[in-house]
Amino acid sequence: MSMINAALVESFDEPPRFRSIPAPEAAPGQEVVHVLAVGVHPATRGIAAGKHYTSPKALPALAGADAVVCRADGGLGYVMLLGAGTLAERIVIDPAAVIPVPDGADPALLVATMNPALSSWGALRTRVPFQAGQSVLVHGATGNAGSMAVKVAKHLGAGRVIAAGRNRSRLGELTVEGADDIVQLTPDEDATAAALAEAAAEVDVVLDYVWGPPTELAMRALLGSRTQHTRLLDWVQIGGMGGDAITLSGHALRSNAFRILGSGFGSVDVQVMQREFTELIAVIAAGGMAVRPHPFPLDQVEAAWAHEDAPGERTVILL
Repeated sequence: MSMINAALVESFDEPPRFRSIPAPEAAPGQEVVHVLAVGVHPATRGIAAGKHYTSPKALPALAGADAVVCRADGGLGYVMLLGAGTLAERIVIDPAAVIPVPDGADPALLVATMNPALSSWGALRTRVPFQAGQSVLVHGATGNAGSMAVKVAKHLGAGRVIAAGRNRSRLGELTVEGADDIVQLTPDEDATAAALAEAAAEVDVVLDYVWGPPTELAMRALLGSRTQHTRLLDWVQIGGMGGDAITLSGHALRSNAFRILGSGFGSVDVQVMQREFTELIAVIAAGGMAVRPHPFPLDQVEAAWAHEDAPGERTVILL
């Protein structure tokens, strides 16, 4: 029996382990591809920890959620296999799910950038009626996905982007990367609310990577200070660094043109997302935006899982 190297989730309480497993075989309509690079994203870790809605129901299971792969004809492709796993030297895929990657693209850079960029790209392109010239608040802008959201919003034509986050030095860097204004989120709730109200009261879209009590504060600040209460405000929940739930007054919904919606893989049609994948890959491959890859070999998967990404970087496993 032919064997390959892989990273297996054997326990939700431990990092994936480097193991040898039987080589996959393609069923009719499937294709075996060689894996070149896999991103270790927060969602990837969450899946492997049993904390994601696509976490495997039975163990052991293959780790990894996305990959840049090489096909039999030598062409590169990007795949996202939530719940199926990608961290193996070879995997089986549905050819229809492969997004072509331009020749010459860097697999590590592409897989490092796609996931952080996709959350905001998908939200602005598929979940809200965003138009060039509108204003965007990125709530939780100093994490990798939030920082990328600033760049994505500008790339898609936002007239004004406000970055709100806790890391003061990172906020300063974001002014160079596209943010028109910044708000530091501090333990002083009154000061934070006042700063949010002053900078972002009239925004059209909020991309929220925080949620929980900080979002409750931000919602009260923005809704209470809007001068045009009939002007639509779309609040898009993307991440939950601040908690998984909020308490919201019904008055806030009745007294403002205010919509709350989520953006994730369960909220967008697969064909629509594939179209957006294709365009975003082209932008990344052309150098339009980038997250710096921090590479590990497959046999160091446990070290990769333990690594904490610095601002602007993403752990990547190279095969």
